[in-house]
Amino acid sequence: MTLCVIPARGGSKRIPRKNIRPFLGRPMIAWSIAAAQEAGVFDRIVVSTDDPEIADCARAEGAEVPFVRAAELSDDTTPTVPVIADAIAQVSVPPDTPVCCLYATAPFVTAAALKDGLSLLNDEHARSVVSVTSYPFPIQRALSRDDDGRIAMVDPGLMQTRSQDLPERWHDAGQFYWASAGVWASGGGMFDTGAHGLVLPRHRVQDIDTEEDWQRAEFMMQALQAAEG
Repeated sequence: MTLCVIPARGGSKRIPRKNIRPFLGRPMIAWSIAAAQEAGVFDRIVVSTDDPEIADCARAEGAEVPFVRAAELSDDTTPTVPVIADAIAQVSVPPDTPVCCLYATAPFVTAAALKDGLSLLNDEHARSVVSVTSYPFPIQRALSRDDDGRIAMVDPGLMQTRSQDLPERWHDAGQFYWASAGVWASGGGMFDTGAHGLVLPRHRVQDIDTEEDWQRAEFMMQALQAAEG
């Protein structure tokens, strides 16, 4: 048994109706559902939502919506882990079941990456697997900027250090996380000891929280589609 849970609440604020807004002609959530289906590793693809319109859209794309997410798990401050733990409890799977949390706003996710995440979880006996990508510029040379526009190095001691001499750093790609049902239910974090990072190329990672992000993501996807023929 392998479970995919796609959390998709209805009350997104910065981009209203983000989870089902058309992204290059398809509801945003449809991209994630399609990647999960193509991966061929999931026995069930379940959408956790409090919103009837999102539920209808998810079902139309071939996902299950077997329950309505409770209101207390549907506000904009609710963390991801309790939402996934609730879904696991609702569908009742054994603690050793591999469970993937796949975000509804991850149009760049690929079936191959989802499969690689499951392989990494199993082969490395990882506590969790997090999709990550590298920063495009060394974060050690970050600048601060005050309200008057004045800038300063966060770490002035690195002023003369060449970029290529600084170690690479990574960040959460915001696409998916793998862990066993038991780990999700324990309430721990995905970055606790034993977590592994599955590296994604930067051209397949884009956070989508603002209108500018959305437009950039569509440009990126159009370029990818053109390159891939």
